[in-house]
Amino acid sequence: MTFLLTFLALINFLDKIVLGMVAVPLMAEMHLSPSEFGLIAGSFFWLFSTSTIAVGFMSNRFQTRWLLLTMGISWALVQLPQALTSSAAALLACRVILGAAEGPAFPVTVHALYKWFPDQKRNVPIAIVNQGAAAGLLLAGLLIPLVTHRWGWRMNFAILGAVGAIWSVLWLFVGREGNLGAHGAKSSVASGSGADHAAHSTHFTYRLPYRRILSDPSVLSVFLLGFAAYWMLGQNLMWLPAYLEKGLGFPSIDAGRWFALVIATTAPVNIGLSWLSQRMMERGASTRLARVQLVCLTMLAGASGYVALLVLDLAPVQKVMLFAVSCALPTLSFSLAPALLAEMVPESQRGSIVSIHTALASLGAAVAPAVMGRIVQLHGGDHAYEPGFATASIVLIVAALAALRWLHPERSYRTLNRSAAPLTA
Repeated sequence: MTFLLTFLALINFLDKIVLGMVAVPLMAEMHLSPSEFGLIAGSFFWLFSTSTIAVGFMSNRFQTRWLLLTMGISWALVQLPQALTSSAAALLACRVILGAAEGPAFPVTVHALYKWFPDQKRNVPIAIVNQGAAAGLLLAGLLIPLVTHRWGWRMNFAILGAVGAIWSVLWLFVGREGNLGAHGAKSSVASGSGADHAAHSTHFTYRLPYRRILSDPSVLSVFLLGFAAYWMLGQNLMWLPAYLEKGLGFPSIDAGRWFALVIATTAPVNIGLSWLSQRMMERGASTRLARVQLVCLTMLAGASGYVALLVLDLAPVQKVMLFAVSCALPTLSFSLAPALLAEMVPESQRGSIVSIHTALASLGAAVAPAVMGRIVQLHGGDHAYEPGFATASIVLIVAALAALRWLHPERSYRTLNRSAAPLTA
């Protein structure tokens, strides 16, 4: 199941990045300004949040295997209009529809995997799935420029439609539903000292008011961390290929290879840090130390890299290397945020809460490409990419400092579950 869901994440991020990878020829053919392209790029996330929340609540009641199959089929179908359209308005509509179809993918995937792994074993499986996303971006950097060079930018969308159809057939015959929650398996949450992981079967038999969950400072802090990570992700997916080609002057195929290198850096960093977090918890570290403080440290380090990119006089290759490290570190949030939420909320509401997190966090990716496009257009075109990327550092720093102040998972678990309402009499 982990392998198939990793393959799904690969397709998901190929679908996301393809527009950014063909930005230069697409903008030239459709006569789009940077602001107009930024608007179309950000439109992918316009219904992303709404569909994520809606399907997240459905995942509390319906098997995730059928929800994921429906998503895979819809992704494949919506690629074809993108390959054929010559209208900017039609392309925008296709991206909105695709975003709505792909929005629930990550939270439903998390909910599906958590049915196979207990709390202390969840960091690495989610990190592996996230590397499917990294692999998709890596393949995009290596293959999309070649496909575009040989057959034109439209062929990329046709190929993605075929790949989505293949995954859907595989999932139909192989995909299964986990039964960890169904059998009432106990989950655990780290105590403040980390030495005592108390089993709480009530985590599966009690339900909390959503108003209570969504007003908790720790839950809100996780949402803010996600918003910052998605802001960075949205900027990078849509504008890094153009920055490499037009801002740093690399030829298109070389720019794709450098993009692949940036993405390749993410995989070992994310898996290594996720493993470190899991190892720390196994050795008795509190979740506050092993998850919260670690993810905040990576965000602050990544933000520092974006600032250095702006203020230091570096050669193009050095800038790519610095960019690779800066964008790899904050991605730890994608692996640890679902685990943090799962510590605090009942299993019966986990799918919807992770979906709400993804929905609210993804608003960062909806806004960032448009902000970046506006900065590029207003402040010097090809010379304004680095100030645009530096806006991510502000968001990362604010989120990290807020989490260091207010994100206490153990405390929130005790507070939220103090007066839980039973699901059954």
